[in-house]
Amino acid sequence: MKKEIIVTAKTVDEAKEKAIAELGVAAEEIEFTVLEEGKRGFLGLGAQDAKVSAVYVLGGADIALEFIRQVVSDMELSLTIDKKAGNNDDIVITVDGEGAGVLIGHHGETLDSLQYLANLAANKKIKGEKRDYVKITLDIEGYRAKREEALRALARRMAAKVVKYKKSVMLEPMNPYERRIIHSEIQHVAGVSTNSIGSENNRRVVMFLDDSKVSSDEE
Repeated sequence: MKKEIIVTAKTVDEAKEKAIAELGVAAEEIEFTVLEEGKRGFLGLGAQDAKVSAVYVLGGADIALEFIRQVVSDMELSLTIDKKAGNNDDIVITVDGEGAGVLIGHHGETLDSLQYLANLAANKKIKGEKRDYVKITLDIEGYRAKREEALRALARRMAAKVVKYKKSVMLEPMNPYERRIIHSEIQHVAGVSTNSIGSENNRRVVMFLDDSKVSSDEE
């Protein structure tokens, strides 16, 4: 996917600098075409600005970033949107600012939907274009870290109930990412194990007593 802008300035060099600043990428990633050379004129008369075409081929992460920016713009929100390298071979797009919470939704449902769409946009195959696969993680107002800590705390509380009352506990439906957090936390709890039951969007984590886990932990 290509992004082209036309920039005018007093000189060609100034026009190129403006294009680099507007596109926000390195000069070597941009293809410049001089459409009109600038004219200085005489005594201020007949002066003409230079005009330059700047073309940048967007990668998958940039396309996802543009998608999120367009969603935010369409919602008439004034938010800060950036991207950075993540810790899991992914690209993290962050959204911050007043009113950003509307993009999170109940338990992150809206956030997850936007992340899904951003990944579709980033990895859509276009004929004649070579694009490497990229994994996009969308985070709004630091929600991911807050949600993970809340889920780990929930896992510990429910595990304590399983041990105290000797009864299994079933949690509310969760997406795969959230279920993995629960499973991971319970791995460190003696005497309790987990399993997932249900199908598709209705899969739930079940916690249950596991005597074999107590024995192995005590060895």
